[in-house]
Amino acid sequence: MEENGNQKASRQLDEQEKLISRCLIRDPRMSDTRLAKETGIPMKTAKRKRIRLEQENLLSYFAYLDLQSTGAGLFNARHLYQIKFKLGVTRKQILDEIRQEPNVKTIFTELIYESHLAEIDGHIALVLLVEGQTDAEIVENVQSKIIPSLMKNHGQDSIMDISSIRLLMPIRIMHNYLPCLNMQNGRLREDAGRDTIFVG
Repeated sequence: MEENGNQKASRQLDEQEKLISRCLIRDPRMSDTRLAKETGIPMKTAKRKRIRLEQENLLSYFAYLDLQSTGAGLFNARHLYQIKFKLGVTRKQILDEIRQEPNVKTIFTELIYESHLAEIDGHIALVLLVEGQTDAEIVENVQSKIIPSLMKNHGQDSIMDISSIRLLMPIRIMHNYLPCLNMQNGRLREDAGRDTIFVG
């Protein structure tokens, strides 16, 4: 969906674009030379199509650093919060806050692993995956840092309801990545066949 709320026109990937996408989902650092070799597509064509997919924001790359107990050990707990706003708080207000709030680059970056704008029963809501050393630390940070920041921007009575779920571990990310099953050395395992990768 575009930022103004209008639906983007559907864009079908051609067969070459699907091959390119599958290869880059397996290894986002793959060179254009190797991409051409893996797909059988001429290198100039593979490069041109890769660049086009990137420019259209159809293909994006992310680096994931495991800060949980399974990795660096900085965080040992993760909770999913649903923060439902009162009627009248709009999607635009939340997006404007995200663009302007200086905490987005400090406290929010440190505490929030992932966030989404949502709609619950006609109300705008935030869905946040919040990380911390302990469950108690997460609750304290939400109550002392995140909630006050949201109320400062939208009013003391702006939050209608909050619910939370304690998350144990991720299973599947972005359709294709199952960190505990098909990932090795920072990418999809070699034995995860290209045909198993979903690209639409």
